[in-house]
Amino acid sequence: MTDIPPFSPLLAKITQPDQDTLLDLFLEYVSGLGLELYQAQEEAVLELFDHHHVILNTPTGSGKSLVAMALAFMAMAEKRRYFYTCPIKALVNEKFFALCDAFGAQNVGLMTGDGAVNGEAPLICCTAEVLSNMAIAQRAADIAYVVMDEFHFYGDKERGAAWHIPLITMDKCLFLLMSATLGDTDNIAGALESFSGRKVAKVTGGERPVPLNFSYEELTYTEAVMRLLEENKAPIYLVNFTQKHCGERAQGLTSLPLIDKETRKKLNEDLAAARFDTPYGKELKRFLQAGVGVHHAGLLPKYRFLVEKLAQKGFLKVVSGTDSLGVGVNIPIRTVLFSQLCKYDGTKSALLTARQFHQIAGRAGRRGFDDTGYVVAIAPEHIVENRRIEAKIVKDPHLKNKLVKKTPPKFGYVPWDEEFFKKIMAAPPEPLAPVLNIDHAMVLSAIQSGGSLGYGHLIAIIRGSHLTKGQQHFQVKRAAILAKSLIEAEVVQITADPANPLAKVLAVRPDFQEDFSLNQTLSLFLVKAAELFNPESEQYALDMLSLVEAICENPEQILTRQLDKIKSELMNQMKAEGVPYEERIERLNEVEYEKPNAEALYAAFNEFRHHHPWTAGNTVQPKSIARDLFERSMDFNYYVDYYGLERQEGLLLRYLSEVVKTAEQNIPQKYIDERLAELIAYLRTLVRRVDSTLLDEWAERLEPDKRPQRQAEKAPPKPVDIAKNRQEFFRRLKAEVRILLTAIAKNDYEGVLLALRPGSAPFKNENEFKDFMAPYYAEYSEINCIRKALLSEFTTISEAGPRLWAISQVLLDKEGATEFALSLKVDLNGPYEADLPVIELKELLGDM
Repeated sequence: MTDIPPFSPLLAKITQPDQDTLLDLFLEYVSGLGLELYQAQEEAVLELFDHHHVILNTPTGSGKSLVAMALAFMAMAEKRRYFYTCPIKALVNEKFFALCDAFGAQNVGLMTGDGAVNGEAPLICCTAEVLSNMAIAQRAADIAYVVMDEFHFYGDKERGAAWHIPLITMDKCLFLLMSATLGDTDNIAGALESFSGRKVAKVTGGERPVPLNFSYEELTYTEAVMRLLEENKAPIYLVNFTQKHCGERAQGLTSLPLIDKETRKKLNEDLAAARFDTPYGKELKRFLQAGVGVHHAGLLPKYRFLVEKLAQKGFLKVVSGTDSLGVGVNIPIRTVLFSQLCKYDGTKSALLTARQFHQIAGRAGRRGFDDTGYVVAIAPEHIVENRRIEAKIVKDPHLKNKLVKKTPPKFGYVPWDEEFFKKIMAAPPEPLAPVLNIDHAMVLSAIQSGGSLGYGHLIAIIRGSHLTKGQQHFQVKRAAILAKSLIEAEVVQITADPANPLAKVLAVRPDFQEDFSLNQTLSLFLVKAAELFNPESEQYALDMLSLVEAICENPEQILTRQLDKIKSELMNQMKAEGVPYEERIERLNEVEYEKPNAEALYAAFNEFRHHHPWTAGNTVQPKSIARDLFERSMDFNYYVDYYGLERQEGLLLRYLSEVVKTAEQNIPQKYIDERLAELIAYLRTLVRRVDSTLLDEWAERLEPDKRPQRQAEKAPPKPVDIAKNRQEFFRRLKAEVRILLTAIAKNDYEGVLLALRPGSAPFKNENEFKDFMAPYYAEYSEINCIRKALLSEFTTISEAGPRLWAISQVLLDKEGATEFALSLKVDLNGPYEADLPVIELKELLGDM
């Protein structure tokens, strides 16, 4: 939804939020949009305003978002709390901004696994897992209304529990469950009505507001795009199932005449205001200038958001993306073009299911813009090519022995044809089956909720679930095994119930940090293995970081790039040394990416798994990505450049975020010394600097008197006191200094500017920056950014006045300390932005 008018004038009219008043005002709002409610929309809104649950199973484009907006309107009118859950962060962000526009940014918050924005707001957008975790921890009592978008994820084998748990725990809450591909929901409706004592209205609508036209073509993807453009069927969403194909096919479209001069001019005006400040930014900008967007999880959030905005303005004729657009992200699409009808499902390559196909195909056609939406699937590339070879041979039989037919791809391919296309086009979505797999995080969260209801609350969740009795029994036994393992690991203890001293309950030991969690499958192994490492060792902080990385999921594309880099360097070395070819190949086959402490970790895990049978099928995965970045004194962009990760920037950012979160929440407090805390603070600071799009966009939507401003002359925001916790503040300052040192050492002028408080640099251009550092480089050839450079011996922070600090950072070269130091200051007396650097570079001091 774009250009959403605010609800504030309507809310101001409400004195008594009864059903009739709410309905009249909401219909007034809809009329102001120039719309009329469809029958299914009207039925759903009436049921919601009558405080009934609604399962809304209507086609894509039938206005489910407007029904969800009606529920938000009711929540605001009644001054009650409302949560909107989504399966992916891109969709969470989109709904977040839509609600900001409709109800004011000060009334809307966002929560994901990475953090929160305005988390106390009455209207919250979040991932489904956030709400599920709150329900397990018994922190959802104040939530009155919940929208669960893309509810077909209820049947997802990996994540379905997040859609299941709120339905069996939040009995006072009203639910709006929405999807275009639900299938039969009788069992879900019956269970929800029985649990909550509230009527469940099932609203369906088979007619699409914009009908779909389906076709199957034997064309290449570029030919298909050009034909669709000629037939005025753009914008086109080119569906791929790997990030690699997204980029390759976008590149293949850049030479086509997709946009006219006037569109290109307006597009370039928008692009001029965007920041393409990461290695992949240049390639993406080139795609966008040609009228081609790219959209997949490997992109940084700011780039995905930019593609969505440009597409909504009509500047992009084609968006080459993964099937993530099937999860409701609001990009205008007239035609969905399937480049293939098979995908890797996590274990093997398989043909698309009916639900997967219809979820993606349903994005075609926009209400109010299109009379018809188009769904086109093209034949496998080798089939298209071979048909053309056959046609040439028919014309000239002499070519039979000269032309070689193409073979099917060896990997990632399952054959499809027009018959399969027709079959899947007519097939209904598969039935939804409930999912609930108890893990350590659930057990710990329930116990942390406290008292006699803690662990017992989890058992009640299992017993009240939609699983069969046999499945429930299995999960109860599993919960008991996991709880026992927490006791044996001395994470949990048996203690007296505060409410009943004669009773015993499970409780987390008091020496663990308040936000301690076990969010990784093998988090409990981390707790036990932490004692392997000697806190007196110089490598202690890095070894603990490697332990964290060993329990995080492998980002295979990054590890593959690391291995390629190692092999390339080794091959060049062996060639220079004259090593025979056969020996070179043999040695290359033995190469692995770096696995710090692998032998010790494997041995420890083998011992651990003997006592914990629940670990079957899991193992530690030693690797060095966060550690490698730190030890190489690289920032995000340098690391991307070094390993050629331009198309995996989003993956790298998510992985680093996950490492930081795991380190902060999974390592017991007793193992976190100052060195490790500083290392975590550095990585946290680095991650936050890479992409602040979400916070920036939210700030832009705040009312003028509540909007943060970077310019000192404008009204300052309500201050966030980043210096309140002195220890954390000093760790942050050291992290900022390290980022600055890294940029200076690389002679990266732009990086230096980004590392300093905005507008505070003591030089106006790159030449002045070089002049600033010239005295140092006149005597030394490099700056060493090893961790030693940030020891207290070389980095001193001292108070220079009220909310004023002075920092002296001695510069090191490869031999050690030099007589030069950077003089910096931090002044928090005036306005500042808590998420931007606060250090200011004053001068370079010599003759130390």
